[in-house]
Amino acid sequence: MPINTALLARCCEAPGAPGFEKEIRKLVLAEIKDLTDEVSVDNMGNVIALKKGKSSKKKIMAAAHMDEIGFIVTHVDDKGFVRFNPLGGFDPKTLTSQRVIIHGKKDIMGVMGSKPIHIMHPDERNRVAQIKDYFIDTGLSKKELDKIIAVGDCVTRYSPLIELGDCVNVKSLDNRASVFLLIEALRELKKSKRKPAFDFYACFTVQEEVGLRGAQAAALSVQPDFSFGLDTTIAYDVPGSTPQDQCTALGKGVAIKLMDSSVICDYRMIEFMKKTAEKHKIEWQPEILAAGGTDTANLQRMVAGGSIAGAVSIPTRHIHQTIESTNKKDLKGGILLLAACVCEIDSHNWKF
Repeated sequence: MPINTALLARCCEAPGAPGFEKEIRKLVLAEIKDLTDEVSVDNMGNVIALKKGKSSKKKIMAAAHMDEIGFIVTHVDDKGFVRFNPLGGFDPKTLTSQRVIIHGKKDIMGVMGSKPIHIMHPDERNRVAQIKDYFIDTGLSKKELDKIIAVGDCVTRYSPLIELGDCVNVKSLDNRASVFLLIEALRELKKSKRKPAFDFYACFTVQEEVGLRGAQAAALSVQPDFSFGLDTTIAYDVPGSTPQDQCTALGKGVAIKLMDSSVICDYRMIEFMKKTAEKHKIEWQPEILAAGGTDTANLQRMVAGGSIAGAVSIPTRHIHQTIESTNKKDLKGGILLLAACVCEIDSHNWKF
């Protein structure tokens, strides 16, 4: 099963900062309309799609967040330079000279500017860059900008997808890689004519990057018995890393989450996911993420009595920078693992 890189590119390149997920939501709705039995959009903007299972006695839920880290316009100065606040977490030093898009009445390209090193004081050269050091230069005057953008407009990164060997490199793989994964898992179910063991709710959530907010509302609505968070995770398999730092590595298989700072995955789910991967000869690796969390936490907690929760994680380099990279083989493994899990979840002994 080759990876549909054209669809992956469209998923990643679509804008959708937290609270501004309109365009990526339109893409998701168009892609899944023929892959599920029912589709709805809740008041927060979460897409909740139902794929009916062999039984309705229990519910399965998988969630991939649609939002990407971005910015919000806070001020346009007299010379037309745009100031902003972040929406989600950024490593400021990666912003220098990067292209962005301001989404106003129409989209405007801009570049992240800061003080040139040539005129920095020695103490400025050695200190860590901060968000407040940056501005967006559109090349337009304030008079021109005032006709197009306003305080409160969102800003996203500009980075078309390219392929690097067996990897793809583009903005917003966190978490459009998992949006793509969930769409393609639904397509795999339809293609193979397999039915989920129980009613399967494929949810595309909002505002994860600012506090797992959409997943909280979606889980409260669905009330799943079993749940899967779908997200990227750190692949620190680069020069300077040590084995204990790596978390995961590209090309070593899809990751099965054991824990992160927000969740300890249910050991029964971990066991089930491992056995399913091995049964279907899907390469996998364990994931323990010391810092950072995903929608998995709210899928587990926002259910009366809790849900039996686990997570499919996609190893990714350069997370929360201007570009990110992941391996197509790992992404393919994630699609196959999720599809197999939702179809075979009734075969496991879930008793304590």
